[in-house]
Amino acid sequence: MLSYILRRIGVSIIILIAASLLMYVLVSWAGDPLDELRASPLPNKDQLIEQRIQWLGLNDPLIVRWFNWLVGAAQCAVPFLTCDLGVTIANQPVTILLPRAMAATLQLVTASTILAIVLGITVGIISALRQYSAVDYTFTFIGFFLYSLPSFVMGVLLKVFVALGFNDWLREPVISWAWIIILSVLSGLMWQAIFGGERKRRLVAFAASFLMTFAMLYYISATQWVLDPSLGPVVGPLLILVLAGAMAFLIAGPKARFAWRTAAVVGVVLVVGYFLLQPYLKVWGWIALLVVIAGAIGVGLLAGWLLGEHDKGQAMRIGGFGGALGAGVIVIEQIMQNWNAYVSNPRVAGRPIATVGSTTPNIRGDFWTHLIDTGTHLLLPTISLMLISFALYTRYARGGMLEVMNQDYIRTARAKGLPERAVVVRHAFRNSLIPITTIVAADVGSLIGGAVITERIFAFSGMGALFMQGLRPIDPNPVMAYFIVVAIFTIAFNFIADLTYSALDPRVRAR
Repeated sequence: MLSYILRRIGVSIIILIAASLLMYVLVSWAGDPLDELRASPLPNKDQLIEQRIQWLGLNDPLIVRWFNWLVGAAQCAVPFLTCDLGVTIANQPVTILLPRAMAATLQLVTASTILAIVLGITVGIISALRQYSAVDYTFTFIGFFLYSLPSFVMGVLLKVFVALGFNDWLREPVISWAWIIILSVLSGLMWQAIFGGERKRRLVAFAASFLMTFAMLYYISATQWVLDPSLGPVVGPLLILVLAGAMAFLIAGPKARFAWRTAAVVGVVLVVGYFLLQPYLKVWGWIALLVVIAGAIGVGLLAGWLLGEHDKGQAMRIGGFGGALGAGVIVIEQIMQNWNAYVSNPRVAGRPIATVGSTTPNIRGDFWTHLIDTGTHLLLPTISLMLISFALYTRYARGGMLEVMNQDYIRTARAKGLPERAVVVRHAFRNSLIPITTIVAADVGSLIGGAVITERIFAFSGMGALFMQGLRPIDPNPVMAYFIVVAIFTIAFNFIADLTYSALDPRVRAR
């Protein structure tokens, strides 16, 4: 395995060098960075031209300029050496521009990728398990529709119907009876199709989801909950316990006592933390917040290891996932408690869903105010990127699950009398992830590279803005910085995908 990793790293370096040469040549041939100055009426344009030639090294041959850039870029990978990616035509070091742009784009891409993977795989598996049903046809139609929708159209639709519509609705957040009934009926139809089974089971699922949705929407409308939201001392702890129990049911099933004991311990510990940590979270920052999340996952892993009996690995997975979800509930409750203060901020002026930029200019507030502000600015571009990837993951997850469910070992598992939940979760799910792994690896690089249009629509200052900043005046160094980041992420995630294959399928081994 070590020799395989070293060979892959060596090949990746050769690919990067060759691709960087091709990219540098193409950008340099695309135009002359001095055209703007030559056409300028400024009296000192000759001096400005000479400065730019010196900054960009235009007196050197093209291959020499590329080699100098390559040496400077290689220094970024060596500790204690000065990273040098050149300067822009304004003599600004690219190493100053790149970290800010990369951090903004990675925030966007990370959130959209995680959401797309989780939702896409979940919907794809449900669609496969309900093949040729109404829910399957509905998800298929939605998937093809979203995949065929251009990203710039998606961005405009989100601006008009989500941002502007929601912000206008917040002036008087009342849900009409017609919408309450329509949404409740749609919820009932969706859940009865997902549960499937006999008519009685479908009717029970429809009635339960209809009543729950109706009650929830009526409560939100009657109390204007969205203006000052909160889970409260009942819903919050109950949600933590339900999520921990759901992990035990999905991963181990209803009869595994060790799994339910693990889930119960994790749930109780996090419910106690839910009440004890709320006052302190108001004044804590990023580090303390990460400590809370890491601590919750650590408690889950420890509980799984101590209570796992004969299957500690499975119990630790239950505890880890339950702890992460419980910590998420604690964080969401704190965000809700600070929502009203954010919406009432003079810089926000009651319109929290932003349509442009990455932050609200000159906004003042505590850590939670800035966290909510960043989230509201990330919301629309994240959804725009997520929906396109979601459609792709849904189709591949459905196809992978259908292929796996027809395999001989699935029929053998059913013949042995295993419950359908165990067949799907423990046998089929893992193997259906292999094609998804390939798609995710390729999609991460394309998301970073393809975020140019989305960032342009939402005026988001990320890698796309850096790329456009270098492409318009034919400034090669910002373009090369954009290229090197996209190339490294693409190669790295493809390498991770190759290693993941052997973890998902023991039959796959790198030789």
